[in-house]
Amino acid sequence: MDIKNILQNISPKKKKLLLILGAVLLFLIIVLLIVLAASGSPDIDNNPDTPNDDDTDVITGNVTLDYWGLWEPESVMEPTIQAYEAAHPGVTIEYSQQRFYQYEGRLYTRLTQAATSEEPAPDIFRINNTWTPKLYKYLTPLPQSVMDRQTYSETFYPTALEDFTAKDGNIYALPWEIDGLAVFYNKQLLSDAGYSEPPLDWDSFIEFARELTVKNSSGQITTSGLAIGTSNNIIHSADILSYMMILNKADLIDSTYTKVNLTSPEALSAIQTYTSYSQGTNAIWTSDLRNELEMFFSGRLAMMFAPSWRAFDIIEAAPSVEFGIAPLPQLTNNNPVYYSMYWGDAVSSTCEHPEVAWDFIKYLVDNQQELFSASSQVRAFGEPYSFVSLNSEMANNPYLEAYSVMAPYMKSWGMGDQGYVEQKLNEGISEIIEYDADADDVMRNIEVDINDQLAQTNN
Repeated sequence: MDIKNILQNISPKKKKLLLILGAVLLFLIIVLLIVLAASGSPDIDNNPDTPNDDDTDVITGNVTLDYWGLWEPESVMEPTIQAYEAAHPGVTIEYSQQRFYQYEGRLYTRLTQAATSEEPAPDIFRINNTWTPKLYKYLTPLPQSVMDRQTYSETFYPTALEDFTAKDGNIYALPWEIDGLAVFYNKQLLSDAGYSEPPLDWDSFIEFARELTVKNSSGQITTSGLAIGTSNNIIHSADILSYMMILNKADLIDSTYTKVNLTSPEALSAIQTYTSYSQGTNAIWTSDLRNELEMFFSGRLAMMFAPSWRAFDIIEAAPSVEFGIAPLPQLTNNNPVYYSMYWGDAVSSTCEHPEVAWDFIKYLVDNQQELFSASSQVRAFGEPYSFVSLNSEMANNPYLEAYSVMAPYMKSWGMGDQGYVEQKLNEGISEIIEYDADADDVMRNIEVDINDQLAQTNN
């Protein structure tokens, strides 16, 4: 029996049914072929941890990440964010610039609440290099697929690896920048004294500051050579004291990050030296002077210690003051050491898409030159580069040259609860100066208070 006779014997109704079934079968075959072709395509990466040739991850569904920044306005961040979103369809980055005032406490509250309730925390946020011991339990560690430890150590300065590694051995942030204390100096005041820049060794530096200090007939300072020795009118007093302790080779905190040692001979020598600069007839600075920024703005302060971003304050408030930035002075016969103060980006432990968040952070860090350029449109310069490979770029910038020198040798210490620790150090400085209290007793009491606090926050 041939096919033609069979079809002739089938009723019109059955013929119609067969045609419908055939069409459905053909449709299913086509769909199956499309699915098989897509799954086997070498141009699509089904592993979100492995980048494609065009560095575009396959995102299933829509991903929205809440990103808290600090220094950059949306106008600076938006072009880079849009470029990432275009390369990663389905991803939306909602960026907001946070106020620096009380940022540490605000972020910590959000993170702790999110860990035990439905209260949301930002997915990505900026953290200070000293906060890791306090925050790491609320963070998602950096995945090996984004950057392994060896690559991290080769890409960034040593202080970043030390600062952002928690006691569990994981890394919890990518450095957004490198920054720290430097010497800001008034070029005119130095020139009047016959100098073009500050001395580089500590003893000569201090003698130079004494030489630049001018007093009236009553012995009151009218022009100071250096803001040092107090806490009530020096913004970065606790940082300067920390630097002097590290410079003096004090071992400030143990491996658990819960016990500080502020009563070692090295630490006590540093606090006694620091406060001595504001006491007696040979004082360089006193607690009754105006804030060091105001003194610098008015041309009555020759030198002060500050991070790079203080340059913006000077440029805005005192554009007529010509200033330079130099590396911190060093002790002779010591290996160089400088004090780091900078920021990195981290991911919350409650983030629903941590692999995407980390990929975005790495994208930002990889494109820091573009962000630097964008920032330079709204201020004098962008964030000092965190990449070791970009050190020469900083060396060619008059505002950042000193940081290119210091960055490889920068160091900090993992205080964790930075706000509390620095508050207690400042209180100790004031107590020694204002009440002539014994430094040993003051630091012993502070040590107890700080250890009680860190036992709770850095556990």
